[in-house]
Amino acid sequence: MPARLTFLAIAAFWLTMNVLLWRAEYGSHGDETPVPLELVWKKILTAPDASSLSVYQNGDRSGYCEISTSVGQEMAAVDADRPPPEGLARHAGYQIHLAGNIALGDFTNRLKFDCRLSFSNVSEWREVELKISAHQTLVSIHSVATNQMVHLRINGGGANLMEKDLTFADIQNPNALVRALLGNVGDTLFGAMDLPDLTTVSAGQKVALRANRTRVKIGTEAVPIYRIETDFLGHSVLVDVSTLGEILRVELPGNISARIDEWGKP
Repeated sequence: MPARLTFLAIAAFWLTMNVLLWRAEYGSHGDETPVPLELVWKKILTAPDASSLSVYQNGDRSGYCEISTSVGQEMAAVDADRPPPEGLARHAGYQIHLAGNIALGDFTNRLKFDCRLSFSNVSEWREVELKISAHQTLVSIHSVATNQMVHLRINGGGANLMEKDLTFADIQNPNALVRALLGNVGDTLFGAMDLPDLTTVSAGQKVALRANRTRVKIGTEAVPIYRIETDFLGHSVLVDVSTLGEILRVELPGNISARIDEWGKP
């Protein structure tokens, strides 16, 4: 159980960190895309409403998640009959909070996850904190951008099973990361547990993000959305975002998806 939770935490955190590091390196250079990624990112950070999604694996409902922003929380407290305070979206910073639970494969216990990402007022990431737990095992990952370090801790059965500090260079090199955390058993763990092999990702490999504006059918209506796409370990990753910034659908490897309940209604 601790090993599998560690893998899931590594995979989720590696992808998140690479997206954040990609933004730090290229996000302000205005790369040419059908829709500027900065536009979609700003929409997500300032979404007025939380996104409540049902999670599915192989077509079966297996959990839920909710994504909210600090701006959305403040907007919820604003009187609907009055305009929002001037500069609401320009305060000291933003925060995205992701929480939920899911049952995956042959796990006997549901996975609970909680992730907080903090950003400055110019949407540069400041801090990431991720917790994934199941039964008595808890994997915690924390990073502050200014420290250029990542702190990993694994607790199980009331004991501290592992605690390490990793550099951003380690995070960008999955092969070195797996060896640092799992030692020599990392070579056989992924095959034995039928998990994707992170060691096949080359060191320094960048996450290539693509964004465009399109239309999809939700219920009986065709509505405009923003779509962000990338590839992870040879699998497509897709995120559909409303024009107001709410997350509508996420498609992940392993036949895992999350979507609003209205998505599949006739």
